[in-house]
Order: sequence, then structure tokens, then C-alpha cells
Amino acid sequence: MGELFLSQSMTQAIPPITLPPSQHPEQEGEWLKEKLHKWLDEEFLPEAINQKIAERASAIFVRQRMEGENDLGSLVIAIVTEMQSFDFSKSFYGEFAIANAVSDLLLESLGIDKCCGQ
Repeated sequence: MGELFLSQSMTQAIPPITLPPSQHPEQEGEWLKEKLHKWLDEEFLPEAINQKIAERASAIFVRQRMEGENDLGSLVIAIVTEMQSFDFSKSFYGEFAIANAVSDLLLESLGIDKCCGQ
């Protein structure tokens, strides 16, 4: 009683997701800023702070991509870490929600199912 049975697929690590090398990080950043701002406005309420959140997350993303970072996990960690200093007091969101949203948007843009990694 109380035993947990895991299938083989549940015990295998999720493979890392690598983005294609960035040819135009500024264009990627503009795309991300627009998509993230739209997501923020649609998820709860449109707020003025959403634009600043999207700008900050996009700037972190662009800098990471310009430095050659292509690993999605590393990009997400960088966004969480650097967004910790952002003042979220006027927002429903926090750094983890923003990093997860960025991850979901990037996965969607690559045609990867964010739920199941397929």
C-alpha cells in the first residue's frame, strides 16, 4: 500500500531544449517583448507595468542570446535570476511567472508542445 510505480518514460530526464543560434537577437527580442506584453495583458488585466516587465525580460533575453546562450533552461534561469531585482509590487506577476511565460512562448514558436515536450 502506498507504493508508487513509475513507468520508464516517467523516470527519463527531459532532454534539454536548444534554440537555434541567433542571427538577429534584437529582432528576437522585439518579437518576445510584443508576445510577452500581449500575454501579460490577456492573462489578467492590462496594466501599465506589463510593458516594463516585457521590456526587462526581453532585454535579459537579448543579452543572453548575444552572449551565445542557446539553452532554453539557462535562458529561463537567467530571466528568473535577473528579474528578482524587478519591482513587481504593481503587478500580479513575479519572476517565475515571467520566466515560465517566456519559456512557453519560445516553445510555441518552435512548434514544441509546452505540456509534453513533443
